[in-house]
Amino acid sequence: MTTDTRTQRFRYYTATTLDGFLADEHDSLEWLLSQPIDEDGPMNYQEFIGDVGALVMGATTYHWVLEHEVQQGNPWPYEIPCFVFTHREVTPVTSAVQLVAGDPAAVRTQLLEAADGKDVWVVGGGDLAAGFAHAGMLDEIIVNIAPVTLGSGRPLFGGRFDLELLELDRNRAFLCARYAVVGPRPVA
Repeated sequence: MTTDTRTQRFRYYTATTLDGFLADEHDSLEWLLSQPIDEDGPMNYQEFIGDVGALVMGATTYHWVLEHEVQQGNPWPYEIPCFVFTHREVTPVTSAVQLVAGDPAAVRTQLLEAADGKDVWVVGGGDLAAGFAHAGMLDEIIVNIAPVTLGSGRPLFGGRFDLELLELDRNRAFLCARYAVVGPRPVA
């Protein structure tokens, strides 16, 4: 299989509170699920996922999906290859889930081949996305910002990076922004 890596992107698509948290300190997303959004509006999930051929997530995100989807009687929500970055003991819920560990650069080729010419979605969390950025493997951050503050919780993104705003819109309650990851920001 030949994969054209020039057109494939590593993209972090997520939602955050106005004060920069993905989830509260108990990993709850109640703040997100209570916000109005137009499913067909700007920067919507269906349009985004159509360009995705593989996804990566951390163990905390994986366990959240299991608890809030699979254990509630729903099937695993992704039909594409899923890579879970973890050092924990994790049992894959389906053959589409593969466990990986270490630096993202070590599995770059594997991720791109699994995506089969499409983008790789860095689902989260924020530390995993920052790890991809530090490895030079994060092209874009697409973030939907909710009109909510939590004061503490799981941060959106770790590290110091310069970004370039590429697109900005509103989807009901959310401010939607798409950024290019320019590179690491020097320490002053």
